[in-house]
Amino acid sequence: MLVGYARVSTLDQNLDLQRDALGKAGCERLFEEKKSGKAGTKRPEFEAALTYLRPDDVLVVWKLDRLGRSLVEMMRTIDTLRRQNVHFRSLTEQFDSDTAHGRFALQMHGAMAEYFLDLNRERTMEGLKAALARGRKGGRPKKLSSADIEAGRALLQAGTIPIAEIAKRLGINRDTFYTYFPRARATSLASKG
Repeated sequence: MLVGYARVSTLDQNLDLQRDALGKAGCERLFEEKKSGKAGTKRPEFEAALTYLRPDDVLVVWKLDRLGRSLVEMMRTIDTLRRQNVHFRSLTEQFDSDTAHGRFALQMHGAMAEYFLDLNRERTMEGLKAALARGRKGGRPKKLSSADIEAGRALLQAGTIPIAEIAKRLGINRDTFYTYFPRARATSLASKG
């Protein structure tokens, strides 16, 4: 039996392309979800698909990266399937774990994908180091200037304006306000308790 698994990473993405391709490939059962494929992310429909599979079934995905983001995770899944006598097929890359060529191609493709992810990570780290050496720090710019922080302290000390109003005047939300003024949260919690 061909069992399909379709996944998109965000709620605003659409499963239709994958659903159509898996249906055309002959999948009799389809598991779908809208979840990130980052390593470690819980994917209940993926787990359900793995539980559903029986020996000689074939897990079919539209594209290899639907299995996960890391080579280790993908290869572990494919190896687990192999030990259960379940086959794997990726439609886009035309990988089929049932053949020696397919298994080799899967390993090569996964290794290349991980290689390019590592290269990208290294470039990013080198860029951050170079920027730091020039006196620039990475990350988002600060929401509040020193003058804004002083104004916020003065308004807090006066005690006549609610925190929500002070945050609004500073142009930030309440959570950001508490990041800059953590004692205000403690005081607010103490007055409510």
